Amino acid sequence: MANLVLYRKYRPKSFSEIVGQEHIVKTLLNAIKGDMVSHAYLFSGPRGAGKTTMARLLAKAVSCEKPEATGEPCNTCSTCEEINAGRAIDLIEIDAASNRGIDDIRELNEGVKFAPSKLKYKVFVVDEAHQLTKEAANALLKTLEEPPSHAIFILATTEVHKMIPTIISRTQRFDFRKLTVPEIVTRLEGMAKKEKVTIEKEALELIALNAGGSLRDAESLLDKVLTFGQKDGKTVKITADSVKDLLGIVDIKVVSDFVDKVLAKEAGEAIEFLNKSIEDGIDPQEFAKNLVRYLRQTLLLKINPSLKDMLSAGFSKEQLEKIEKQGKDIEEGELTQIVDRFVAAENRMKYASIVQLPLELAVIDSCGIV
Repeated sequence: MANLVLYRKYRPKSFSEIVGQEHIVKTLLNAIKGDMVSHAYLFSGPRGAGKTTMARLLAKAVSCEKPEATGEPCNTCSTCEEINAGRAIDLIEIDAASNRGIDDIRELNEGVKFAPSKLKYKVFVVDEAHQLTKEAANALLKTLEEPPSHAIFILATTEVHKMIPTIISRTQRFDFRKLTVPEIVTRLEGMAKKEKVTIEKEALELIALNAGGSLRDAESLLDKVLTFGQKDGKTVKITADSVKDLLGIVDIKVVSDFVDKVLAKEAGEAIEFLNKSIEDGIDPQEFAKNLVRYLRQTLLLKINPSLKDMLSAGFSKEQLEKIEKQGKDIEEGELTQIVDRFVAAENRMKYASIVQLPLELAVIDSCGIV
């Protein structure tokens, strides 16, 4: 049997294991303890933030035979064991990306009428719910308005703005947030310890920084790194340099140093730095993507420093402080123009015969040579 990937192997089995969504966990546990569970929920937020995991935990907690006083599932009764093993027939998960038509929802509506076989509730988890066709969404709407007492619906979506308002209004909505770098690193450290792997803190930070606030992406990257680190069936110590080499990661410090040269209007030095970085193995398009993201943070923190907490996903505390300092040294209007030039350069790189040329031209424009 193939080894389980890390995000499945260490999927949280209790609400206390959930990272970064404490506001949602507290509300759901209060609802479970107070017997105030709703018939329909909407979990919205970025991918990899824990929406499906939270839905399975809720399904387990509401049917647990020996729940804890806190509302947590016991994870020892037959109900919990079935859900943990993915064998519970009363927990129905539907991927709306591939089952999005009206016939699929009519079939679901028929299934809702039947009482659960074993669990206390029959729980329907509809993933990527925004992909339901308009007709299918309207067909689901009637069931959401008047569901049987044994049914609970949990809709999960990464694009809540595409959901029809009438469905949103008939659910309890919870917005999941991206995770911060420290939150992801803490989770990865725990996994590495359980896997008996020695990995540098800087290596874990690199993985977290490049996961874009998605815990699942970070876990998948760690899985890849651990496989790469195998030697004679054992995982050797994993360093930050090995992570950079394997994942083709552009070190944020490289981007930061490049921005320093552009803001100082050192066009020649910036272009030399760029080309040397590419010669050293940095992918120019990956560099451009990280550069645009970095400049966006610089501009937004320049406009409103209080956004620091909101924009912290993907950056360490030290990096955010450096970004803030760089923004203070340049006028807002000029910084906006620089961001605009490099956004345009990133788009033009897709069609350029010399891939870094659009970046070089953006450097020249930004340094005011032309």
